[in-house]
Amino acid sequence: MNQEIRFCTTPDNTRLAYTKTGQGPPLVKAANWYSHLEHDWSSPLWQPWLEGWSRHHTLYRYDQRGCGLSDWNISDFSFDRLVGDLETVVDAAGLEKFDLFGLSQGSPVAIAYAARHPEKVGRLIVYGAYVQGLLSADPTPKGIEAAEVGLRLLNLSWGTENPEYRQLYTKFLIRDGTPEQFAWLSNLELVSTSPENALALQRTFIHVDIRELAKTIQASTLVLHSKGDMIISFERGRQTAIHIPGARFVVLDGRNHILMATEPAAFQFWEEFYRFLGMDAEAHVPAKKAAASPGEKILLELSPTKRDVLRLMAQGYNNMEIARKLTLSEKTVRNYISIIYAKLQIKSRGEAIVIARQSGLVDDKFQ
Repeated sequence: MNQEIRFCTTPDNTRLAYTKTGQGPPLVKAANWYSHLEHDWSSPLWQPWLEGWSRHHTLYRYDQRGCGLSDWNISDFSFDRLVGDLETVVDAAGLEKFDLFGLSQGSPVAIAYAARHPEKVGRLIVYGAYVQGLLSADPTPKGIEAAEVGLRLLNLSWGTENPEYRQLYTKFLIRDGTPEQFAWLSNLELVSTSPENALALQRTFIHVDIRELAKTIQASTLVLHSKGDMIISFERGRQTAIHIPGARFVVLDGRNHILMATEPAAFQFWEEFYRFLGMDAEAHVPAKKAAASPGEKILLELSPTKRDVLRLMAQGYNNMEIARKLTLSEKTVRNYISIIYAKLQIKSRGEAIVIARQSGLVDDKFQ
């Protein structure tokens, strides 16, 4: 898949970057601040999500103000502005009716938008969601302390040149991540936003209280939450479902805030996601299809882009040709090939080609 990156301008003259991928009914993802449209596209962490959302839909997503490819020099990070950014992207894309997805900090934005624009949102899906920030509505002393500790940790670790400090925060997001995923998420801090913007956005979200707005939601709603999430507690997810009329609450058997592509909770997520959207879950869950044979199980160790690199290697393309076909730099292709060798425990291109052919990677089903 290719992504088209475009820009639009908000009423307060902030430029926002947005993109669309895939084909099918429109699905809009509300932004969360840990993002960069270009870097996420080649991410070992986010790419399985992007591939899943785009497989049967036209996915629209954007970098919110102060993040990624959108303007960074921002003074107004109010919640109303953040909801307004979603409104601007929807209008720029010319969307009349769509399904809406919110993840983590994107979930209150998605919920608020759905409440304000019932005519636009067909179905609402949120994961790792909350309707009340840690410091809203008379917090307890323990809640105040937890919020203050989180802000200090963010201020200390975000964007520092020391990767060990940066990973203080990332390890709460992906407790079961691989070294590659930890390193990528840690490096994303350096390009996704500045420490000042990250702190300003966090201060906005810890004061969010959209409980009354949530009660006015008219769209059919699915609320998913990992029971061991250390960023957004299970109880906050449960309260989200309680406040949205008729919402279905699904507990995922996981402990990562950002799901790993091959963990059981991710399989469960996709089953519920597709079923809620009226699709055959058994036919569309990518992880289940990929686990069909021992050869294909090997490929689960690789992200979709790395599988594409391996497939093109098996078809005889050199690094320069692979880079052109996948719109990557040659350096990135070389890095991916090194990772492929490490994952498959091999040392040569010839061995990689043999495994690709034995695993069926060059068969029609993987084209």
